[in-house]
Amino acid sequence: MFITFEGIEGCGKTTQVKRLGDRLTALGIPVLLTLEPGGTRICQDIRSILLDTKNKALSPLAELFLYTADRAQHIEEIINPALSQGKWVVCDRFFDATMAYQGYARGQDVSLIKILNERTCSGIKPDMTILVDCPVEVGLERALMRNKMLQQEEQARFEKEKMEFHEAVRKGYLQIAKTEPERFVVVDGTLSMDDLETAIYDHIKSHIPNAGNN
Repeated sequence: MFITFEGIEGCGKTTQVKRLGDRLTALGIPVLLTLEPGGTRICQDIRSILLDTKNKALSPLAELFLYTADRAQHIEEIINPALSQGKWVVCDRFFDATMAYQGYARGQDVSLIKILNERTCSGIKPDMTILVDCPVEVGLERALMRNKMLQQEEQARFEKEKMEFHEAVRKGYLQIAKTEPERFVVVDGTLSMDDLETAIYDHIKSHIPNAGNN
């Protein structure tokens, strides 16, 4: 089972990835938690370039290719081996993020993005994608507070984008979800962390053998 989490900055998806991982582990399900960008040692170097606030001159096309490079390495080194071993893989962002951020928000060629995603993914596609949706102002406030608490202000290039950029990302995600309702589950990111965890698990437990009322 390959599950991805998507959403704007500060929507709460990263917390829910960890919570779902804990639930699955408690049920005895072998699970791998990973993220994009940054899922491998090489990808961590790519992530540092993408998120560094000093890289204001990074072109949208170069940004797109860096995300594609990150994904190719991530699939080769982490995702494909884990799925081949029968593990559940839960990933914080995947190819939908590229379409939302670099396609809808940056204005890069959507057909090119589709080609790059198809080439890098080698047929791998999420079985389920959880889109944690919330208003942009809510997400950004959370993200900025988180970065300050964790002293990550230097790795906040996207948080510093204009409000219009983040609105375009959110609209892009919702549009993508509409085109693939069989894969996407849209949940309310303004819920409490506990209620959101429950809502997400309610969608996933039918895929868990003998989950019962767990």
